[in-house]
Order: sequence, then structure tokens, then C-alpha cells
Amino acid sequence: MANAVRALSMDAVEKANSGHPGMPMGFADVATVLWTELLRHNPDVPQWPNRDRFILSVGHGSMLLYSLLHLTGYADMTIEELQRFRQLGSKTCGHPEYGHAAGIETTTGPLGQ
Repeated sequence: MANAVRALSMDAVEKANSGHPGMPMGFADVATVLWTELLRHNPDVPQWPNRDRFILSVGHGSMLLYSLLHLTGYADMTIEELQRFRQLGSKTCGHPEYGHAAGIETTTGPLGQ
């Protein structure tokens, strides 16, 4: 799964000709373990009250979060949305924005803003 996160992140940044691939590439292994073995979440019930919250404070690494949401089955995060990374009207903004897609717990900006 970590290599899939890397590939999806590279492809999206390349296609958008914009973005930051370093954080998703470097953190893919750790994030994969967190999402698949430690965090309690349910893609079918994304607002489950007892879920763990994953807060990506490094907003410019947003493709990490988007890739994880896609690979773990969140319906909002389709491959088509990943392909629209950083495009106007997309759910995959340059920095995660709360309310744009299920699984995004908070809005974060550059440098954790």
C-alpha cells in the first residue's frame, strides 16, 4: 500500500504540474501502518463518533491523505478525484479542506496553518 501511495502522489503532482511530492513519498510507510493497523475508522461510516482522527498538519502533503482515503475505500475519493488534484472545483485541493470529502477532519494550510 505504501508504494501505491507513492505512485498515486507522484502521478497526481506530475499531472497537475504543481504540488509537493516529498512528504507523501517519505511518510508513506508510516502512514500506511497508521491507517491499516492502528487508526480506527470506517470508510462506510466516515462520521462514526468513535473514529480516530488523522490530522495532516503539513497541508502541502495533501496527496498522502487523499491517497490513503482512496486506497482504504472512502467513496468520495475516487481515482478521478485524484486525477483532478489541485484543479478548480476538485475535492483534492492543494491543502486539505474540511467538508470537501469524507475523511478530511480539518482544514490545514502551508506550514501547518
